[in-house]
Amino acid sequence: MGFEACYRAISSKDARFDGQFYTAVATTGIYCRPSCPARTPKPENVAFYPTAAAAHLAGYRACKRCSPDAAPGSPQWNIRSDAAARAMRLIDDGVVDRDGVEGLARRLGYSSRQLNRLLTAELGAGPLALARARRAATARTLVQTTCLPFADIAFAAGFASVRQFNDTMREVFAAAPRELRREKLPAHTAPGAVVLRLPFRGRLDVPWMQWFFAEHAIAGVEEVRDGDYRRTMRLPHGLGVVCVRVEPTGSSVHARFQLADARDLTTAVSRTRRLLDLDADPESVDAALAVTAPALAEEISRSPGLRIPGASDPAELILRAMIGQQISIAAARTHTGRLAESLGDPFDDPDPSGGLSRIFPTAEQVAADGGASLRGPAARTRAILAVAQALANGKLEPHTGMESAELRKQLLDLPGIGPWTADYVVLRYLLDPDTLLDTDLVVRRGAEDLGIDLKEARRHSPWRSYFGLRLWQHALRRRGALA
Repeated sequence: MGFEACYRAISSKDARFDGQFYTAVATTGIYCRPSCPARTPKPENVAFYPTAAAAHLAGYRACKRCSPDAAPGSPQWNIRSDAAARAMRLIDDGVVDRDGVEGLARRLGYSSRQLNRLLTAELGAGPLALARARRAATARTLVQTTCLPFADIAFAAGFASVRQFNDTMREVFAAAPRELRREKLPAHTAPGAVVLRLPFRGRLDVPWMQWFFAEHAIAGVEEVRDGDYRRTMRLPHGLGVVCVRVEPTGSSVHARFQLADARDLTTAVSRTRRLLDLDADPESVDAALAVTAPALAEEISRSPGLRIPGASDPAELILRAMIGQQISIAAARTHTGRLAESLGDPFDDPDPSGGLSRIFPTAEQVAADGGASLRGPAARTRAILAVAQALANGKLEPHTGMESAELRKQLLDLPGIGPWTADYVVLRYLLDPDTLLDTDLVVRRGAEDLGIDLKEARRHSPWRSYFGLRLWQHALRRRGALA
């Protein structure tokens, strides 16, 4: 976006652009989100930055009125496939905190010096500054919305020490943590629980998300209960449980995290946001598809805010997709449930009334089992074992910083993985907006019913993923499976 377009966005207080760029005001020394309710500054006093980290480095501090660091993430990081966007996805997952800049650069195929130059040129800040801005944003959220001690917040946000935490908060927000925590908050009823609100832009199609996760839930690993979706997670430093509730109205998701290690909080939040595609811009997608696919206009009007149901663990997603090939969702749920019961590590649900009891087995556990816990054709079992072995030995190492084409090729090179499975994994794990499941039977039925020719789907680029999910929705409604 150019200067004029950005200035029009802040003049109209358009919340759709929150998180996509930041407005820095020279006369006040602060930076804001585009929808900040403060008076619009004069053009000559304004500069725009692509990231909060870039504004920090330029000497600006975060606005206390609009909290720009708490805005939803930019949808550009999922739409774009360049190195800068892929780096941002990995930084959000905590790669720099865990493996340093070298680990980030290695995943992207650059030297650390090359990557630093590239990100500084594209985003206005290098990987260390971008990771620091993410830590500061997480810390402020925890300071203002939880009763966690400041030492716990420091390590949960990814800081190496309490002193580093205090210094960063003063520098970024011009206030000490104690000053930011103005209100006395109620203590958590469950030890180790952190309750947060995860913001999103636009609408969110709640019935669609509830249907998808309920229909695919593996007993013991996931559950949908009273409108809440709960699941166990395997995280870098330990295990955890996330519980999310999506309200029919509002602009945030209520999320509750119970983690074995507080250092996993930022990663758990990032993966939960991806699970619900919370950084998407559904209004832009819906507006584009209403023009390119007028046959879907009624579907879009009926359920605005469609998002891609994501995945928190790539190995789990790949194995589940292979098990579910050419069988019904119910049958796949049964098979994966048996696998989790046989091989998954036992888990004690922190909620006494909850039904979580297992962690989905790792690729190593599936490979070591030799197929004893798998059911179905022998050829499929051999293919699943081969892929599990590839995941276990690092031959296949999917991560959110991969390009869609790269991940798709690696998957197709493995035995037993065809175009549907590869596209399904790319769609859900990378949240790729332009992957059409054109071989999916339900998508084909939806297209046939609406008189849409899938051979002409290129006109819907770069939103073919959402186009396909709209067809899926339509077919489900036709048979009464979705309200």
